Amino acid sequence: MRRTRLIATLGPATDSLEAIRALIEAGTDAFRINMSHAAHEWAREVSARIREAAKDAPRERPVAILFDLQGPSIRTGKLTTPLELNPGDQIEFRHEGSTPALPASTTVNYSSLVNDVNIGDTLLVDNGAMIMKIAGVTSDRITCEVMTHGTIGSRRHINLPGVRLNLPALTEKDRADIEVAVECQADFVAGSFVRDAAHVNELRAKIAEAGGHAELIAKLEDQEAIKNLDDIISAADIIMVARGDLGIEVHIEELPIIQRRIVKRCLCLGRRVIIATHLLESMIESPTPTRAEVTDCANAVYEEADALMISGETSVGKHPVRCIEILDRVARRIERSGGLGYATHANLRLEKQHAVRAAVQLVDSIQDAVMVVFTQSGATANQAALLRPRSPIYAFVPDEKVCRALTLSRGVRPFAIPFHKKPRDTIADAVATLRNRRDIPAGTPLVVFSDTLLMEQAVDSILLEHA
Repeated sequence: MRRTRLIATLGPATDSLEAIRALIEAGTDAFRINMSHAAHEWAREVSARIREAAKDAPRERPVAILFDLQGPSIRTGKLTTPLELNPGDQIEFRHEGSTPALPASTTVNYSSLVNDVNIGDTLLVDNGAMIMKIAGVTSDRITCEVMTHGTIGSRRHINLPGVRLNLPALTEKDRADIEVAVECQADFVAGSFVRDAAHVNELRAKIAEAGGHAELIAKLEDQEAIKNLDDIISAADIIMVARGDLGIEVHIEELPIIQRRIVKRCLCLGRRVIIATHLLESMIESPTPTRAEVTDCANAVYEEADALMISGETSVGKHPVRCIEILDRVARRIERSGGLGYATHANLRLEKQHAVRAAVQLVDSIQDAVMVVFTQSGATANQAALLRPRSPIYAFVPDEKVCRALTLSRGVRPFAIPFHKKPRDTIADAVATLRNRRDIPAGTPLVVFSDTLLMEQAVDSILLEHA
């Protein structure tokens, strides 16, 4: 069983029911809906298709939906024709409604930008495709000198490395998008440009206010987030290393070190972690990835990240299914070679966490043993996964929503079954499920971690069974 989970972004190339089914068949565990580009009606329609396609998933494998909020990003305005610029040219970024003063002029969606920047700051457009220096700042616009040749189109993203921006945690668009995510019963909601724990808490409160159950993913995309890393990790359910913007906001040579640091801190503090952006970027056009991309994907698996996420490769790319197939192959091969072992540094604070570790140590000490976990909320299965046992983890939960919430947990194979009053009956049903679906052969040693009732109290227990 592949342990590393795979997330595919849906878009014009893959939003049909047939394409979604093909991606699931290839190994996709969750689908991302990018709200930076998705209209609400499209998001509703594609969410329904995901649920329909998941019914036919191989061996009834659960498939999750992830709504990725746009967040408080700074973008250029709409242009009738793209602006082609050369080094030495000047361009202005002005408030909406103001009058252009230069031939090269576009609006910007963040009116307080003029208050946050200074002359001499670097401004990057379209994920660093164009580099500029701020040459002038007035009350309603900034003027930049172009440093590199390039073309600017409509709604291009702007980055300001090293500049602290006073952007809100949630925009009005984000609030409206959360309502749609809750309506579609999204399993995960990702907050973009999270900068501190307060932003995470504000996003979580908004999801709860809307009546949602989604787990919260905090995307780390700027230097401010790295400064507050531990607080953000503790406040969120899952962390995403969003290397597109993060790779622009930090010195490029620091990015691999920061990625590894984030993964290590997540495993130490007990949080799942996703590696995203540019994993197989060349496959948007090419059927074969570059050797550097394969090595990058392999490193993320070797670091033992919970999940890998691709974006344009499946949303607009020419070879979406092949991308998932290659990620699947790379992950399976690297997992057989071992990992960095950051889980050995996990900070275990609770008695239950120590009990789960004891179960993990037991399953690792018995040849061919597998771990079986019974959990109401999924928390125990997540704790077991974060300790990175060598065996797969079969998690049994009483609810389909909890089942889907475990799709981004490394090495966990979740099943939804009814929980009986007597734990022994529930265990028997779980073993029968594994036997009937041929997940495990007869006689396989099972290390079972469960909550059993003793005198009306929940007691953690570790049982050794055989299939």
